[in-house]
Amino acid sequence: MRDLIIRGGTIVDGSGGEPFVGDVAIDGDRIVEVGEVAGEGRREIDASGQIVTPGWVDIHTHYDGQATWDPLLAPSSWHGVTTAIMGNCGVGFAPVRPDAHNFLIELMEGVEDIPGIALHEGIDWKWETFPQYLDALEAKPRAIDIGTHVPHAPVRAYVLGDRCNTDYEPNEAEIAQMAALVREGVEAGALGFSTSRTLLHKDLKGVHMPGTFAGSDEMLALGLSMKGLKHGVFEMVSDHLGDDDEWMWVKGFAQETGLPVTLVATSAGAYEGNKMYNIAEESRRHGMDIRPQIAGRPTGILHGLTSNFHVFIASPTFKAKIAQLPLEDRVAEMKKPEVRAALLAEDSPLIRAAIGEGATDAALATALGPASLLWRIFPLGEQPDYEPDREGSVAGLAEAAGVTPLEMMYDLLVREGGRELFYQPLGGYVTYNFDFFRKNMQHPNVLFGLSDGGAHCGVIADAGMPTFILTHWARDRSKGDRFPLEFLVRKLSSDTARAYGLNDRGQLKPGLLADVNVIDFDRLRLFRPEAVNDLPAGGKRLVQRADGYRYTIKSGQVTFEDGKSTGALPGRLVRGGREAVILPMAAE
Repeated sequence: MRDLIIRGGTIVDGSGGEPFVGDVAIDGDRIVEVGEVAGEGRREIDASGQIVTPGWVDIHTHYDGQATWDPLLAPSSWHGVTTAIMGNCGVGFAPVRPDAHNFLIELMEGVEDIPGIALHEGIDWKWETFPQYLDALEAKPRAIDIGTHVPHAPVRAYVLGDRCNTDYEPNEAEIAQMAALVREGVEAGALGFSTSRTLLHKDLKGVHMPGTFAGSDEMLALGLSMKGLKHGVFEMVSDHLGDDDEWMWVKGFAQETGLPVTLVATSAGAYEGNKMYNIAEESRRHGMDIRPQIAGRPTGILHGLTSNFHVFIASPTFKAKIAQLPLEDRVAEMKKPEVRAALLAEDSPLIRAAIGEGATDAALATALGPASLLWRIFPLGEQPDYEPDREGSVAGLAEAAGVTPLEMMYDLLVREGGRELFYQPLGGYVTYNFDFFRKNMQHPNVLFGLSDGGAHCGVIADAGMPTFILTHWARDRSKGDRFPLEFLVRKLSSDTARAYGLNDRGQLKPGLLADVNVIDFDRLRLFRPEAVNDLPAGGKRLVQRADGYRYTIKSGQVTFEDGKSTGALPGRLVRGGREAVILPMAAE
């Protein structure tokens, strides 16, 4: 008798092969049969009319603090993720000297918008070294598996102290010390090393994070510290992808070590023309394991009264009389005709940008994008549309209604009790379609990533990216070609698992971990993001829920049933280099 049998579902097994109707049998934490399963199970799940997929392997999250206190690691676990990789973008909480806790918290709060009050309250700091941090993570049961990189900024801070984010250039001995810390962490089970070279990443004081301007000698030394190991991904976020200097040492690292590199583009130029695609294609042609990451849609800033950002937030009346009020009172005050008139008449850099007069502050202009901002902001409603038309923008709705864009923005902002949110896609949405994303998503060297689960709590809610990718790209897209479901499932599971050497998961095959989703695909949907105050010390975050995940199974145990936690906590820390199962390459 098997422990669990999933009966009669449409199996999309993660290999990229055609879906088929069949059963999945599980004993303990492993899949033991796929196809027509005879006999009985101690528990059986009827999956008729539903799809059965591997659990998603999300390679770009920021649960570094949350993983020390939250056993569920929501919202990612709500969206079928069974393995989450954190420590991305060069930020994290180890190694750390006892007097540097606050520095790393302020850095994480500035770079990833995770409330510092929650991190102060939630993290217990039972570690100093990176191996000790891994041990602390391993000691806590959770609903999903986690893995992590050794992040550049804490390593730099540990060695250089107060000089870590200044113009100081480390000497050979200091670089060697940093390299030794990276190798120590990867040998202990970190999945790789991460760094950030984007001007967007700053701490709470507005100082660029450690490593932003590190020289190629430092970058290569830290990367080459992993040489000779059987695992170790080099993850880098950069404004300079495609620039000759950076591209040369990235290629040099990949060729010398044979280890994989994954790249995240942050410059606007990466979303124009074919730059990202060309990087992927050159890597493929030359047999280099260099893989750009892309999301299924542009990163989206969420404006709204429950968000930390909207166009009136810098207006004098809002700051003086409204900002500190509870949401219900805030809405009541803003509905008063005299308050509405005052706010619409006031001036601020945000309002000037919104109405097309540009932003006077350079950093603000970078954050907001092109002039006439309200042509690029879209109300989400209860059923979010992330590939909207120009006419669906705030300015487009205003034009149709015969009012000013600012008036339309104001009135939409206070509707539905102030819970409406507005999506402002960044980067590649200049044509009001996702054709750029589709072209890059289909390249074999491009990885699906950038959900940022656990991060950007006040202005972004992209942790539901796997659910979006399935619903939008396989079922709902109306502006152009979609993708076959089996292709998307492979990219969300097998491809991401293999990129990090996690060969024991990502497909529904005998011998692999029983990480499984049973999904009512016809009913699968995303809800509008909402603000909740469920972080330690009442910290706020935006989360997005889903409907349609009937069961999520982690290592053979049902962890979520119809979106609700069962209380099972089979998740563990995944240490790099410990997985021995090797499967044939997934179909292209």
